[in-house]
Amino acid sequence: MNHHFFAYLYRLKYIDRWSLMWNTRRENVAEHSFYVASIAHMLCTISNEVYGGNVPTDRVVSIALFHDASEVLTGDIPQPVKHNNEQILRNFREIEDVAVERLIGTIPPALSSIYRGLIQDPDPELYRWVKAADLIEAYIKCLTELSTGNREFVVAKQQVLESLKKMNMPEVDYFLEHMSASFEKTLDEITLDIADPK
Repeated sequence: MNHHFFAYLYRLKYIDRWSLMWNTRRENVAEHSFYVASIAHMLCTISNEVYGGNVPTDRVVSIALFHDASEVLTGDIPQPVKHNNEQILRNFREIEDVAVERLIGTIPPALSSIYRGLIQDPDPELYRWVKAADLIEAYIKCLTELSTGNREFVVAKQQVLESLKKMNMPEVDYFLEHMSASFEKTLDEITLDIADPK
């Protein structure tokens, strides 16, 4: 019997994000997942190395890699639609649950329990790091769009920044302070910074 899990995952590259907004460059769910996993790794590393934490980085990164996997079946539902009212959000959560079950059903039975723990209801304490990384990735998207002069992302940037502040995570603040400004620079400006560090 063929198990189609990875064939589904490879189709995440066909699902665009930010579909209600004009983008200077489209972003798909596959690349978003990679960036969220990379940012989650950095946040956990900041926690462990700067603040003396003990976050299981590998586990968090694994959860981050698969955090939007069900969107291969549901598509990416824009936030203004999903959070328009409680009934829509409730209905979407039910659809998402069905999609997750269907996706897990495409994994060989000997492996499905491993992936279920990553895709369906992961540990809330660990998922907090993924949520923070997901928001930072959205914030970076806003910065890069705004840096091209696309004002479509002005309000989104402010909303995402407010959500990040509400997380009350020093690791998030550290990332924003030390890394986010680079996304407002051109390649030449970044290169000059590296050549002439101050």
